Amino acid sequence: MTTSVAEKKPRLTTSAMIASIASEGQRVKAAPFGKALVEYAATRPEIVGLTADLAKYTDLHLFAQAYPERFFQMGMAEQLLMGAAGGMAKEGLVPFATTYAAFGTRRAFDFIHQVIAEEDLNVKICCALPGLTTGYGPSHAAIEDIAMMRGVPGLTIVDPCDALDIEQAVPQIAEHKGPVYMRLLRGQVPLVLDEIEGYRFELGKAKMLREGADVLVISSGLLTMRALEAAHDLAKDNVGVAVLHCPTIKPLDEAAIVEAVRYKHRMVVVAENHSVVGGLGEAVASTLLRHKVQPAGFQLAGLPDAFLDAGALPTLHDRYGISSEALGSRIKAWLG
Repeated sequence: MTTSVAEKKPRLTTSAMIASIASEGQRVKAAPFGKALVEYAATRPEIVGLTADLAKYTDLHLFAQAYPERFFQMGMAEQLLMGAAGGMAKEGLVPFATTYAAFGTRRAFDFIHQVIAEEDLNVKICCALPGLTTGYGPSHAAIEDIAMMRGVPGLTIVDPCDALDIEQAVPQIAEHKGPVYMRLLRGQVPLVLDEIEGYRFELGKAKMLREGADVLVISSGLLTMRALEAAHDLAKDNVGVAVLHCPTIKPLDEAAIVEAVRYKHRMVVVAENHSVVGGLGEAVASTLLRHKVQPAGFQLAGLPDAFLDAGALPTLHDRYGISSEALGSRIKAWLG
């Protein structure tokens, strides 16, 4: 008796695939991406939504329910997804294409590069499960997606921190002319940046969320939330931690980074939910070198250059140093 290809595939468990990154008791908002896209598209008929069999798991099902005639289910075919999105963009539409980050980048890289980016098409690629936001192991943990996408000429890269970032990023990436890759948090997404007075997402801009004299954490995505938590805890030990949030990875706000580091004489820690190879950390290091700015110290708080284990997210985040407690411990150790 032969076994079909489908039967050979491991079964995806609900707990592994849709694990929440929110801490117990943390404020959350449901499906901020899907809701923001539905609201934005209400008066913009050129907005269309596509997915590769993952509408429910990228929150695009809300768009499909609101605008069924503008929703396209491409099946489990990420290359087709990107190719179709490029074709629609050539006809004047603004496609939002969603899938998991591991599938969208690894499986469809050539189509993003050749079909979309080379022709500077107006496609918005929004990919869930970025970095270590799933416990399903190396097949689904996209810890190298930013490194891959940074190498694509003309591609804007966004790594939002929370529900507020996502809500405000959706209309801005839609209005931006050209291709965008956005790391997508979906489901019950934490809400933290609304507590920062005057905070607003601005495409291409970094924002100083708090000041501190001893350490500057430069972060993006989930790690900005963790950095704020670690800064709060370290303040109890009289360690002053500043947090500079960089939700746009490319183009990077080099002016804000240089201003935050120059003449401050404090350690710089770059924290990211991504491999230490090719991500925000290397982009910041390059920026400082090219601008001849030397911090008191420099460290990367990212994921290792390794295939990560499967398991429960809180355990994995502690193991790989990206929980708030682990990040705080690493900062204290680096300070000596």
